Amino acid sequence: MKKFLAALLTGTMAIAMLAGCGGASAADSSNQSEAQADEASGTESSEAGGTSGTEEADGVSNGFTTVNDGVLTMATNAYFPPYEYYEGDKVVGIDAEIAEAIAEKLGLELKIEDMEFDSILIAVQNGKADMGLAGISVTEDRLKSVNFSDSYATGIQSIIVTEDSEIAGVDDLTGKKIGVQLATTGDIYAKDDFGEENVEEYNKGADAVMALKQGKVDAVIIDNQPAKSFIESTEGLKLLDTDYVSEDYAAALSKDNDALTEAVNGAVKELKEDGMIQEILDKYIK
Repeated sequence: MKKFLAALLTGTMAIAMLAGCGGASAADSSNQSEAQADEASGTESSEAGGTSGTEEADGVSNGFTTVNDGVLTMATNAYFPPYEYYEGDKVVGIDAEIAEAIAEKLGLELKIEDMEFDSILIAVQNGKADMGLAGISVTEDRLKSVNFSDSYATGIQSIIVTEDSEIAGVDDLTGKKIGVQLATTGDIYAKDDFGEENVEEYNKGADAVMALKQGKVDAVIIDNQPAKSFIESTEGLKLLDTDYVSEDYAAALSKDNDALTEAVNGAVKELKEDGMIQEILDKYIK
């Protein structure tokens, strides 16, 4: 299968696998997308109201631009537990806490904007958000439109079926109706492997799971950790004991702001080294 794009795209990054029923590990840093210091210091915002950093916070040299002065704006889709979800009116989860830690390293305030998943990269491209963080996997296609930070975790695409399903593995999905969340890698891979005519897209992963429960699809392909959350809250479903795809999660950043990519990579590197990212992962994934 042509699924392991992330490993080729992130250079020398050492990937710690998220086992289907186990914990998660922070992925090792790579030095992709490094901008020269003189370029970073001269970068100016292309958006009205954007600002250029001039100070240093926690050893990370500023010199980047942000959409709004003193703010790191994160675009996400907050229906992807445990990476992002709502507690009351607040977005919480792994990505929310990692973004907060990155913002603190950069001396910025974090602002989270919730939107449809397929709008996140567009918001980053158009200068409406500084960073997309939503369990976003690095793919060759996405690299055409955005930069990616070094990976902070590894995800697995998994398969949900009903408890009485005869589907036992990936090969059994041929000719079946497969539910996916629109514009996710599960969507992309399922169309590639099983044909667009066999894939039903839904705006939210929870909607795809509900369609499975109602018999509208035969299986759902979605990231492993959200899959386990959905199974815990929905009777009559099970997770197949097989992995469909392994991939790297990273922050999506504008191709017009290499200095911010460099600064975010610096922050991610420090957060790995001081154990903060692993601590956040362990808090949500037992």
